[in-house]
Amino acid sequence: MKQNIILTKKNKSVNGTIHLTGSKSECNRALIIEALSNGKVNVENVSDAADTVTLKRVLSSEFSVLSNPNENKFTTNHSPLTTVNIGPAGTAMRFLTAYFTLQDKEVILTGSERMKQRPIGILVNALRELGAHIEYDENEGYPPLHIKGVFEQQSDKISIKGDISSQYITALLLIASQLPQGLVLHIEGELTSRPYVEMTLAMLRQAGIQHQWAGNNIHIEHQAFKETSLHVEPDWSAASYWYAIAALADEAELFLPGLTSYSLQGDSVITEIMANFGITSQFKDDGVHLKKEAKPLSRKIFDLKSCPDLAQTIIVVCAALGHEATFTGLETLKIKETDRVLALQNELAKMGVKLIEKGQVYKLDCSEKFIPERIFINTYDDHRMAMAFAPLALVIPEVEIEDFMVVEKSYPAFWTDLAKAGFEIRG
Repeated sequence: MKQNIILTKKNKSVNGTIHLTGSKSECNRALIIEALSNGKVNVENVSDAADTVTLKRVLSSEFSVLSNPNENKFTTNHSPLTTVNIGPAGTAMRFLTAYFTLQDKEVILTGSERMKQRPIGILVNALRELGAHIEYDENEGYPPLHIKGVFEQQSDKISIKGDISSQYITALLLIASQLPQGLVLHIEGELTSRPYVEMTLAMLRQAGIQHQWAGNNIHIEHQAFKETSLHVEPDWSAASYWYAIAALADEAELFLPGLTSYSLQGDSVITEIMANFGITSQFKDDGVHLKKEAKPLSRKIFDLKSCPDLAQTIIVVCAALGHEATFTGLETLKIKETDRVLALQNELAKMGVKLIEKGQVYKLDCSEKFIPERIFINTYDDHRMAMAFAPLALVIPEVEIEDFMVVEKSYPAFWTDLAKAGFEIRG
């Protein structure tokens, strides 16, 4: 049963120290690497995000069945065909699709109803071309997938479009070194979310897997993992909500331990983006210090192609400030946990702001913006909708968030951390 909470923040200043969970993006990659390495690689600082907990339990369960993802309970299935239900975990669906093709098991890989609406045909086609045996259990191009782990490599070269989800590309790169002939991956056109691909390759390199990236081709030869530990950095995506809070506060001084200026995470670009809003980032004391300083906001165009998970956060901040900015690089938002573009349009309309779509360009119209006494935010089963709109409590007297537990997917301690920072939270 979904439960709502109401946020208020009478004092418009924010300060304190916030300890963030490990990066979901890094951790999910590290767990697949660990599983493929046959014990040579171990992962440190595992995230407590629900998606990562699900992936870890699937990988360590000897292919047992996740009976109910929301209860985190597994039951053993002794039949030749095993069903794995990963619930709403999109990254797990993409990564496990590739991973299971190399396992000597027959698996039905399924998820939530929304997961069954999220396309996976591009990845399946690429894996089939390589030699994987995958069939669709219900609708063509969508989960559930019937995967037979009898892999006989048919090709060592495949092409995949660069403007689709980078998780498809990452899924292929993660298994590339374990293919008998290795892999040459040709990226067609411009690469969306390039930092996520670079993160994957950097983590593989830490685990002993070398690559060559020349032009649009990434080549990984067949090779073994080395013994190592992969330490997962705190989550920059989670940090972005604190940057948003700082941007909407009258005064802000925050410390986020463990974050570094040389992060593998693409969302660390939030430091540069939020500098436009007067938020300074000083890296010292083994973390980052945030401080709000008076600065006129002049930047009008934000290209979020390399960091789409920051889109909701930045757009909501701009809307709250009445800043009519233009945004590009939002193409993948429509196939996330929800259609994030439509969700943003619906919720921003509740304060008179329009997000106007013209082709691949999105513009905020704040000409009819108003600040209501109270606002109700629908979350659409999307963790980032809840966290992106929560900072509005610094601008709007009461903010009610639908289904507050949705944040379990990536940042379970979010509401607890808000309370530590002085937000009042009631059911």
